Amino acid sequence: QVQLVESGGGLVQAGGSLRLSCAASRIMFSISAIGWYRQAPGKQRELVAVSTSGGSTNYADSVKGRFTISRDNAKNTVYLQMNSLKPEDTAVYYCNAKNSMPRYNYWGQGTQVTVSS
Repeated sequence: QVQLVESGGGLVQAGGSLRLSCAASRIMFSISAIGWYRQAPGKQRELVAVSTSGGSTNYADSVKGRFTISRDNAKNTVYLQMNSLKPEDTAVYYCNAKNSMPRYNYWGQGTQVTVSS
């Protein structure tokens, strides 16, 4: 069974940093697009950052310059370094792995990030 396990969430003051990790098992990690999404209370889930199998990265405008996504294919792990955190970054952060051939789309259980003002 495929597993995506997030860790690294917590409570931090505004301006602080956190690093999230997502460890994947039983998927072809190196060919997968791995993304971080977040969902705040009462809001839709939104894309934060994505790392493609080809090595490119994309970010939501709201986190550009503050967040960095990286991946270690040898460890089947993707990271999200979050700096200069703001209260509006407060959300549950989810890891996602997807691919088109073979087709799959998996989600982790989420990790809570709370930024206090």
